[in-house]
Amino acid sequence: MAKRESYPFSYERFRKEFPEVEKEYDRLAKKCHASGPLHEKTRRLIKLGIAIGSESEGAVKSHARRALALGISPEEIRHVVLLGLTTIGFPKMIATLNWVHEVLKETSAKLRRRA
Repeated sequence: MAKRESYPFSYERFRKEFPEVEKEYDRLAKKCHASGPLHEKTRRLIKLGIAIGSESEGAVKSHARRALALGISPEEIRHVVLLGLTTIGFPKMIATLNWVHEVLKETSAKLRRRA
């Protein structure tokens, strides 16, 4: 897991309570990413799709943030969400789209504060 300046509260608590597990989890994640032929952008979009399919708000938001940090556009992220429509259904896709919009709004606000 790439180091960032801040983490969501629940992940930060996990890191403090189980630092050795977090370290090994981070190492495993890096090995998984390095163990195949997919490019980083493709891997990021796939991880976002997996998070969407698992219906995990925290994972969707985390992977949306990581995708943005990698330079993946909001349009590409929203397209990944839309692709879930026929698999997860309309209500779940809309919920996921709302989570992504929250991340986009939060990211946009952070960029405006820095400017």
